[in-house]
Amino acid sequence: MLTRILDQFGIQVETVNEVADSHGSTVYKCTLRHGETIFVKIPYSKLKCQRELEAYEILKGRVAIPNLLDYWAGDEECPGAFLLSQLKGQPLTAQASPTVAFQVGVLHASMHVVQPPDGQPLVGIQNEFPNWSSFVERHFYSFAEDVKEVVEPSLFKQAIAHFEKIKYQLPSPDGPSFIHMDFRPANIIVDGQNVSGTIDFESVRFGSTEMDFTKINRDFLSLDATLNQAYQDGYNSIRPLIDLEVVLPFYRFTDAFNSIGWCKRRGIDQHALFYEENVAILRDALK
Repeated sequence: MLTRILDQFGIQVETVNEVADSHGSTVYKCTLRHGETIFVKIPYSKLKCQRELEAYEILKGRVAIPNLLDYWAGDEECPGAFLLSQLKGQPLTAQASPTVAFQVGVLHASMHVVQPPDGQPLVGIQNEFPNWSSFVERHFYSFAEDVKEVVEPSLFKQAIAHFEKIKYQLPSPDGPSFIHMDFRPANIIVDGQNVSGTIDFESVRFGSTEMDFTKINRDFLSLDATLNQAYQDGYNSIRPLIDLEVVLPFYRFTDAFNSIGWCKRRGIDQHALFYEENVAILRDALK
């Protein structure tokens, strides 16, 4: 498959390495003969491919992202492929400085100020904001049958009852905003004391910002109060940050539930650690 894609792009490479921690899509880091590093990304499906393509068009010049060097629409065997420039640096870690955390907040808010484009029809990126509560419920229940098959009945029943009880407690949605839906350290690239940008737009939507803080809080902000404050300061320098304490418990719970369903769909054995982590989060949320 990769050889065919490289032929489509008309490039020859010296070395190829598959990128780890790329959930769903397949990403290759390629070194060209003259030393340049580029990435080839094969999205999980044609819909996700279309979402990502539209995201590059919408975010270009507004948010720090890789340059889209080339695009192949794919065929019956391949959903499509992107040829992308390299963002210099490595994925964000919990050892980052407050300076970096501030920039992460700026980056996140810079996405959230992007609104649905006027007069530009979108095929892949849906605007879910006008019916946000229905989207949240539909998103949750779309994974319910998968979750039901891989957790004990009592836990599943408790999760459904909890969702029905707390779904009415959310504040008015904040948006419409471009939301990443997978804004986590692995998708944020840092070069020393500078944030280079963000990657991976297969799950993006226009919707309420409230759904977009769960993963960055789980994997970064919740680990260090100083970094959390620096992130919030950076975010607030671009747009007002909503009260995270109000929405995070709900989305922490639903994200864990949905992630369990995602693991069932993509293969429990292949994603065993991620599955166990989310079962633990779900149990904790239901205490």
